[in-house]
Amino acid sequence: MRVVIADDAVLLREGLIRLVEENGHTVVAAVGDGPSLVDAVVEHRPDVSIVDVRMPPSHTDEGLRAAVEARSRVPGSPILVLSQYVEVSYADDLLADRRGAVGYLLKDRVSLVADFLDGLRRVAEGGTVLDPEVVGQLLVRRRRDDPLRSLTPREREVLSLMAEGMSNTAVARKMVVTEGAVEKHVRNIFTKLNLHQDEEQHRRVLAVLAYLQT
Repeated sequence: MRVVIADDAVLLREGLIRLVEENGHTVVAAVGDGPSLVDAVVEHRPDVSIVDVRMPPSHTDEGLRAAVEARSRVPGSPILVLSQYVEVSYADDLLADRRGAVGYLLKDRVSLVADFLDGLRRVAEGGTVLDPEVVGQLLVRRRRDDPLRSLTPREREVLSLMAEGMSNTAVARKMVVTEGAVEKHVRNIFTKLNLHQDEEQHRRVLAVLAYLQT
């Protein structure tokens, strides 16, 4: 495999280079910041890139943001994030295109070199490799960000029927309730989704869009 490595910690970067090359692969570029990662991916079109999350200048999420940009510049370019930290915002973005060829492993939880190399290979082949801790934090974030979390089961049922294109009358007939009861549920849905009366936007459409996106 042709590999790009992006990590600002010199010792770790050199260690990864040695590990990768001793196992028969070629490191085509080793960089220490996000823009250089993007440039390396565009130039070399590697089989896989190993990317740290926190890199200069702010040492927050530059690596992940650069990985997302690299994937937008070279669609489907395989990325294996290797970090001490879980940064869920851009991890979600990295997984959002559903192309696969993405991995996110935590440095402290990689106990066997063979497991790491296997994960690297699987990402290069188009698979997805995620540490269970990463999966857990992504699920927590999605539950927290779910705009429908405050709806009752009955209100969710009404919204799902609205998404099928049903009028209030049709929803009432389907649920065997009065039209007034449906109207009350719909008002509650608008209130809970923070959809206030607006002449320029149709609240019913916005509610359905929120449902479909979730």
